[in-house]
Amino acid sequence: MENQAVKEVSVQRFRGAEAGEAPDVLAVEEPLEIRLEYGPAGNRIVKNLSVTMRTPGADDDLAAGFLFTEGIVHEASDITGMRGGENVITVALSPDLAIDLQKLERHFYTSSSCGVCGKTSIDAVKTVANCSFSDKTKDWTIRPEVIYGLPDTLRHKQATFDATGGLHAAAVFDTEGRLLALREDVGRHNALDKLIGHYFRQAAVPLDYHILLLSGRASFELLQKAAMAGIRFVCAVGAPSSLAVETAEAFGITLVGFLRDNRFNVYSGTVV
Repeated sequence: MENQAVKEVSVQRFRGAEAGEAPDVLAVEEPLEIRLEYGPAGNRIVKNLSVTMRTPGADDDLAAGFLFTEGIVHEASDITGMRGGENVITVALSPDLAIDLQKLERHFYTSSSCGVCGKTSIDAVKTVANCSFSDKTKDWTIRPEVIYGLPDTLRHKQATFDATGGLHAAAVFDTEGRLLALREDVGRHNALDKLIGHYFRQAAVPLDYHILLLSGRASFELLQKAAMAGIRFVCAVGAPSSLAVETAEAFGITLVGFLRDNRFNVYSGTVV
């Protein structure tokens, strides 16, 4: 079966004074247009909602995760079907679902580098984030040795990254450090939407007793999505932004950054 996530190309490769033609493998980046079909039976409306630059694969999970983390759908049953074409996916919503038309008037454009633009405050997240399902009275911690082992476990399972070196990853682990699910994409926010969408479609959110690992930096948008999914423990191989830390603090999320080489920093919450 052809791997849609990678593309073989020919490159001119230099090594010292020598040069020659050689094969290489690239991560595929293509647009995905997400359309919504909504409204009562007999009067259905189809609306273009979003265009995101993504790596093909798990498009159903990506669309579901995006709609959930944007607060448009709240339960798996809100989505009654999906149909796809070439770089287009149409998500059919339940006729009984009340749609915020003002929200749909926002035509999202998501690029693989910046995520959903235009959200400038944590208060904007709080208007859509249903974080009440996380029981913050049941505190729990993760042993440092479990945290140290997460990046190696992730790296050994990143098949497409091994081939291309050009993908972000988001992964969910249990509290003992066992890998439960992994998604890769050229966009870090897409990788997380695919991961969250995978669980959302199974009615398996909130993920409040799981660990989320991000292969790169921790941005505000990624913490927003984590909050929407009820994730309470986030680790990132790279650095967090200041707003990511503020978001973690606002939603009671433990945030670990610079997780590599047997070290890490805790920016919010506690580990031990």
